[in-house]
Amino acid sequence: MKLVETTLVLLIIGVMTVAGNTIGYHFPIAEGIIGYLIMMVITLLGIVFAKFIPLKLPMVFWISIIAILSTSSLSPYAKVITEYTSKVDFLALTTPILAYAGLSIGKDLAVFKKMSWRIVLVALTVYTGTFICATAIAEVMLRLEGII
Repeated sequence: MKLVETTLVLLIIGVMTVAGNTIGYHFPIAEGIIGYLIMMVITLLGIVFAKFIPLKLPMVFWISIIAILSTSSLSPYAKVITEYTSKVDFLALTTPILAYAGLSIGKDLAVFKKMSWRIVLVALTVYTGTFICATAIAEVMLRLEGII
């Protein structure tokens, strides 16, 4: 039953994503729908893999592996998948997901309040560390590629 609920949530997010993608970023609606459905199928496959494969790896791992393999040169469908998924703008995809996350946090506001100021310190530390590491990796890779 949980997979049905997850699919329903992904479909609702998909409607909002495709609408934002078409209105805000002027991508054709049909290509946006196909691109989002491809991403949704990859996500659902990752969820199923995480549930049924006995290795205790996070769901994000499985979703990432499926996405990487489906768009790598090993996949005969890589070009088509990349073509359609590139028609879904990242910000159009992120907005409904962040709204859903905000609603779920609002539901647990009492628990959030119990964490007090320490959660802010932890969050700022994580964000800062992530930014610094991502910047360092980008700097190294851009220098290795000779772009900067």
